[in-house]
Amino acid sequence: MNYRKNIKKFTIIILLVYLLVNIGIYFHYANKDTLRSVHFDILSLVPYVLFSTFSITVSVASLVVITVITNNTFKLILRSKPALVAFVILFAYYIWSIFQGLLEYASGQILYVKLSYMFLPYNPFQYNASISLLPPSLTHPFGTNSNGEDILSRVLYAAPSDAEISTIVVISAIIIGGIVGIISGYLGGIADEVLMRITDVFLAVPGLILVIAVSVLLGESFTSAIVGLMVPWWATYARLFRSQTLVVKNMQYIDAARLLGLGKFRILTSHVVHNVIDAVLAYAALDFGNVILTYATLTFLGIGLLNPNTPEWGSMVSHGVEQLPQAWWYPVFPSLVIVLIVTSFILLGDRIQDVISGRVVY
Repeated sequence: MNYRKNIKKFTIIILLVYLLVNIGIYFHYANKDTLRSVHFDILSLVPYVLFSTFSITVSVASLVVITVITNNTFKLILRSKPALVAFVILFAYYIWSIFQGLLEYASGQILYVKLSYMFLPYNPFQYNASISLLPPSLTHPFGTNSNGEDILSRVLYAAPSDAEISTIVVISAIIIGGIVGIISGYLGGIADEVLMRITDVFLAVPGLILVIAVSVLLGESFTSAIVGLMVPWWATYARLFRSQTLVVKNMQYIDAARLLGLGKFRILTSHVVHNVIDAVLAYAALDFGNVILTYATLTFLGIGLLNPNTPEWGSMVSHGVEQLPQAWWYPVFPSLVIVLIVTSFILLGDRIQDVISGRVVY
């Protein structure tokens, strides 16, 4: 048993080192300063960017697989067939998003646009009026849009932005909501009143309205959409953390920590945080889908798009609706992708909640 554990630790360390080295290579070569240093010889940088991109993607995928197959909680979660299918879909979605996202970033840094669609079926920005609104076929499985652009290529191109925004928004909500909720629940009194009234203000306003208002104020960009979602999203997490902290703060081990003379900060970081985080993480697994759905709604309304022709799932649905009922495939396939990803998050999150709350015991 110890032999297996040592092999696992050694493999993880090797993969982490390999991942960090390739992240360093990637950011060195996918860099405007490096491009200038080689006198804009773009093609000399491409092999290094491709190698590091492949290496980063494979390293991350390997780390996830090793963690899942060796962790008992994950094994329990994936005994459910719907959860297993959802995990496979989300695993493929995020691995593709990392790979494609790195290529898109590098293409902007080294001024080589072809890199951003090198592994897509077609150039997602190539206008071709002669093949506009073609129905699904072997050549174009999702059909083409009114500009003659391949819809499957545009769906794949848009995947990284939805993965990025859901990850940033949920993680920031956990951090901000965690700080507010844990301090509020543990300290109580005036601190609790002030922090919860501020939280209530954000909860009182409909989330989508607040997101739209912030996004519009900050201007049309992907960053403004991220900030717009981050502003109201933490409030629910603050409530969750507070309710869990109120339960944990009355436990005997917290009293024992106080009797041992531990300060409030030490008690919060050593005994409260890791005992309240499980229930919140289970909710967060569901929440990734909510962020993607909200972001799709924003882009459907044209908010957060610097360029109207930027491939985004929501905007593709919006443009496709104008072609109904003749070109039904135009809005249907991006919609199905959104539904597939959001449903996968719901199935996996629901299973995680069952396992963590003890409703599933084998």
